[in-house]
Amino acid sequence: MKILDREIGPGHRPYLIAEMSGNHNQSLDRALAIVDAAAEHGADAIKLQTYTAETMTLNVRMPGFVIDDPKSLWAGRQLYELYEEAHTPWAWHAPIMARAASHGVHCFSTPFDFSSVDFLESLNVPAYKIASFENTDLPLIRRVAATGKPLIMSTGMATAGEIDEAVRAAREAGCRDLVLLKCTSTYPATADNTNVSTIPHMRTLFGCEVGLSDHTMGCGVSVAATALGASVIEKHFTLRRADGGVDSSFSMEPHELRQLRDETERAMQAVGQVSYGPTAAEMKSLAFRRSLYIAQDLQAGDVLTRDNLRCVRPGFGLAPKHLDSLLGQRIGQAVKAGTPMAWSLLGEGPAT
Repeated sequence: MKILDREIGPGHRPYLIAEMSGNHNQSLDRALAIVDAAAEHGADAIKLQTYTAETMTLNVRMPGFVIDDPKSLWAGRQLYELYEEAHTPWAWHAPIMARAASHGVHCFSTPFDFSSVDFLESLNVPAYKIASFENTDLPLIRRVAATGKPLIMSTGMATAGEIDEAVRAAREAGCRDLVLLKCTSTYPATADNTNVSTIPHMRTLFGCEVGLSDHTMGCGVSVAATALGASVIEKHFTLRRADGGVDSSFSMEPHELRQLRDETERAMQAVGQVSYGPTAAEMKSLAFRRSLYIAQDLQAGDVLTRDNLRCVRPGFGLAPKHLDSLLGQRIGQAVKAGTPMAWSLLGEGPAT
């Protein structure tokens, strides 16, 4: 499949999405600087989130509308206030997308309701992302799929049955190009809770491209996912975690994005195909194997012994596996030390 002119799938470097989310800290200048840094350090795409606090939740403090998990990054925060702080003003979308385009980087978004899909369509985004928390919102998935744009969908928390429902809804509504992202919806996530072995299984089960929405720290999990076939990697991205913000603590900094770009590309290249025997690049190295060489000057009729026939480098003589069958045989001609052993050097028969 493609997003614009970028091929996505086996044989191509993973498509890297830098998720801005709320890391702009309510500054358009900072948002544009994030775009610049992401482009400079290897991102293929910048992703936004398109919503308002009003479209996400209710402005109340009833149970469930305030985060009461003491271990959460956002413990004690009211949902409405949190979304108000984190949202990207809709008026910023066009300049952010224009800045990304100036770098040759794609820019698209995650819509959270029908109005945000309509708005993003007015900006002619090249693709859409469905967030993990919306992967059971089948009406939203159908609305996005009906645009005909490539669709990337995170699968955090979803059962196989729920993913199947979402995929069917997208396909039936017209989605042709689909990527499912393995995702663990904890912030940050840990490597031992990521289960990237699901990625090849997901590709087989649902017959589409697969990738990883990675909330872990570092790039190790993304590299492992790439080795298992992930063709898309999404990571939250910021200029500096120390600057704070709603998503900063589990976001990548620019130098880490560059490392991610380099290491996932190496991982993709390393996977290759099932291969035995020397590669073309290894052919010259065959010379440094051990092989059998004449170790002393010999005359015709001399008997081969462990003193005058040795297993040494380089590798131009007979293979070491023939040593035992050669010991006790007679040489059929005069040879000098350093001559690679060959069958043609043997005389009439073994010594008696």
